Amino acid sequence: MPFKVLVINPGSTSTKIAVYEEDKPIFKETLRHSTEEMASFKFLTDQYDFRKKAVEDALSKAGISIMDLNAVVGRGGLLKPIPSGTYGVNQAMLDYIKAGAGGDHASNLGCLIADYIARSAGVKAYIVDPIVVDELNLLARYSGLPEIKRVSIFHALNQKAVARRAARDMGKKYEELNLIIVHLGSGISIGIHEKGKVVDVNNALTGDGPFAPERAGGLPTGDLVKMCFSGKYTQAEIMKKLAGQGGCVSHLNTNDGREIERLVEEGDPKARLIVEAMAYQNAKTIGEMATVVNGQVDAIVLTGSFAYFKRFVDWITERVSWIAKVLVYPGEDEMVALAKAGMRILKGEEQAREYK
Repeated sequence: MPFKVLVINPGSTSTKIAVYEEDKPIFKETLRHSTEEMASFKFLTDQYDFRKKAVEDALSKAGISIMDLNAVVGRGGLLKPIPSGTYGVNQAMLDYIKAGAGGDHASNLGCLIADYIARSAGVKAYIVDPIVVDELNLLARYSGLPEIKRVSIFHALNQKAVARRAARDMGKKYEELNLIIVHLGSGISIGIHEKGKVVDVNNALTGDGPFAPERAGGLPTGDLVKMCFSGKYTQAEIMKKLAGQGGCVSHLNTNDGREIERLVEEGDPKARLIVEAMAYQNAKTIGEMATVVNGQVDAIVLTGSFAYFKRFVDWITERVSWIAKVLVYPGEDEMVALAKAGMRILKGEEQAREYK
């Protein structure tokens, strides 16, 4: 009998689920969550019961029994920094996520829902390349204040998967290349992959780099400090401005890439200015990452949902194509990457790591 793996990938406004039989998806669905539905939850992890039920209902409607599954694989969350790989969901991981020790992020729900369904089905749950994969070089960890260390928080799962896909298309091994991978989603992460390791990357959650559809990105520090001490905002409100209410959504009142593209293509001057500024900031950060490997870049790879937006991609490409050739892989490979990792574990081709 072929192995069956359920894949669960929670995002800020959707939960993607799929059942793979070997390498083929036999069921795929994106569960959309409206702003109104999300408004009643103070924290993203409070959505656990709501999203778990949505997943269960979708599987039931499709006639898929969880008792036929061999494994459940979820997107990893804000755990402690760990090496790249596939990890079995264990109590230490669940306790860390439930305590919110690493922060609040939709990906935290991945291992929680995967664990629940796996337990119900009598199989094991796993996560793969969570957003805290840490391969930074020593120099990349320092900031201008000893109290603040730069950390690795980025779209590790999709960046790693697309990097390997690009390497295959180039007829090379991932470990032979220097690639700048740009994940263009609700958040934007730009990482330099040096011979198979992400040695530097912007903090795509509440840190630095370009602003994104719903991330503020790097800000003038002094002005941010003034805002924090203005008395107008709580700490939680400031953090929400950095991740969730910043970027395009703060300027254009939408984080929907399709709507933003429509505004630009219909000639909305403000939308064009904001999106071109976002492209400009992406190009600047790509240039920064090229310096990490002394300009020895084999390719720049654009991926994520915003990579479907041709004009936006063109604005980035025209500024960075002199550095290296630009490859575009719209969308993301996260679901396939999760499924393949689960299959490798089931087939004994890879050993699951233990989270401690």
